[in-house]
Amino acid sequence: MAVTHPDMHMHAASHSATPAVSGAEAEAEAQAIAASFAEADEHHVDLSPYGLEDWICLGFFWLMTGLVVLQFFTRYVLNDSFAWTEELAVYCLIPVVFIGAAACVRRSRHIQVNLVYRWLPGAPGRVLATLVDVARTAFFAYAAWLIARYALAVDNEPMTTIAWNKSHVYWLAFAGMALMALRSVQVSVQHLRQGFSALERPQAYD
Repeated sequence: MAVTHPDMHMHAASHSATPAVSGAEAEAEAQAIAASFAEADEHHVDLSPYGLEDWICLGFFWLMTGLVVLQFFTRYVLNDSFAWTEELAVYCLIPVVFIGAAACVRRSRHIQVNLVYRWLPGAPGRVLATLVDVARTAFFAYAAWLIARYALAVDNEPMTTIAWNKSHVYWLAFAGMALMALRSVQVSVQHLRQGFSALERPQAYD
């Protein structure tokens, strides 16, 4: 009669149980992956936080990207660069900056110094924040007026590499600055209604 050692039975049992555990873990991992895909399919994209200026800025950004790609292709592949692509790409950067800045005003995302509000009581801090809103709106309106004057001064002046009116570019800058002034008024009214601004409670705008 053959006698087997108890350790051999234990080793065989543990060896045979290992694939079962691995199979269960693999099945659980597969179920987790399937659940993640199902959750992704049910995720709905919310475009409501984006305003008009966001989409205009996005359009000019991709136009600028296309011009840069075209310039790269004509210069390094065709060895005959289109000179107008560089100038138009630079001009596309102007509405990207100015109109994109209007979106930052709407979201209160510009650089702000709120250190002094940590030591100011509630009422003086509210008055100072209101004065900042008024000064910001006045600055944007004044800058828009200056840009409009400059656009009128260069009216009918052609671009360097293409016979297009250069003033159209500065009118886009004016539109961005005027939109910043309008968004500043909108944000100022919101601050008055809620009783605080991003300067007083920056954590509310995170």
